[in-house]
Formats: sequence, C-alpha cells, structure tokens
Amino acid sequence: MQISLTFRNTEAEDWLKDHVHKRLQKLNRYIDNPVEAHVILSVEKFRNVAEINLLSKGMTINGKEEEKDMIAAVDNVIDKIERQLKKHKDKIRNHKENSSFNEIAAMQNERAAVLEEDEDQPKVVEVRRVVLQPMSVDDAILEIEDSKNRFVMYRDLSSERVNVIYRRDDGNYVLIEANS
Repeated sequence: MQISLTFRNTEAEDWLKDHVHKRLQKLNRYIDNPVEAHVILSVEKFRNVAEINLLSKGMTINGKEEEKDMIAAVDNVIDKIERQLKKHKDKIRNHKENSSFNEIAAMQNERAAVLEEDEDQPKVVEVRRVVLQPMSVDDAILEIEDSKNRFVMYRDLSSERVNVIYRRDDGNYVLIEANS
C-alpha cells in the first residue's frame, strides 16, 4: 500500500505519521491488489479533520471525519473505511456465490429434465444450500438436541474438515468425517 500524507495548517509529527501507517496497514486484509492511500490531515480552528481516499483498480473509497482530537478523527475515519471495505468484499463474495449457485441450479434443471423422462427413478425435488458453521462434536450434538433435526453438517474446529453427525433410532450418534 502506497501512503501519501498531507498536513494542512499543522506540522507533520512523526508519532502521528506512525499511527496513521499502523492503522492503515490493518486494512490490507480486506484489499487484494495494490492500493494508493491519500491521507489529508488538517486543522481548522478547533476542528481536526482526517480525510482518506483509497484508490485501487476499479475501486475508490473515501472517508472524512471531524473531531476535537486528531487521533480520534484518524481512528474514526479508518473505521469508516474498514466498514466500506468489508461491505465491498461481501458484495463481491455474494455475487460470486450467486453466480456459481445459478450455474449449479442450471445443471440440476438439465438433470431434472433427463430424469423426468424416466418417471420410475427417484428425482431431486428440493435443493438446500448450507453454510457450514465451525463447531466441535459436542456443539454439534447440542445443536441436534436443541432442534428437531436428525443430523447436522458442520466444519470441525480442529481439523477444518466437513463432518456430518446424526442421531440413530436407538438415541446414539454417528459421526461421518469427510476427507478432502
């Protein structure tokens, strides 16, 4: 991340530069490609204004905050930029998920058309998308007991594998671990 600092009506102090650099580096986890950050810190009478413009390929994010203290203004504007980056990243992620979901639905419709020719064979009548929650085996058992479901699909906390646990008719549980 390239950071350019501009000070207006105030002196450039090293501790303030370090604080801005440190806080902006935390935004790197939300940004994939190289970014230019233009930070403008200005003092107008008793108001401290912090303005940040992030420029990236296909994305521009701006934020401006005004406080009595410059540190508070910098922290608030970076929090505002962070919220905007999270929202942008979620929007991109959801768009990708929806496009892959539409492709899967189209393939399932094609399969359903083929299956309709053979009425004797069972067919898929419902499709459900599941978001795998990270949990332990004990948490999964509690989830089954709290709900009326007979099984739970989840992502194991320790191994990050997809697991399925279900309740048998005798009240015991069966754990199925998937190797990926």
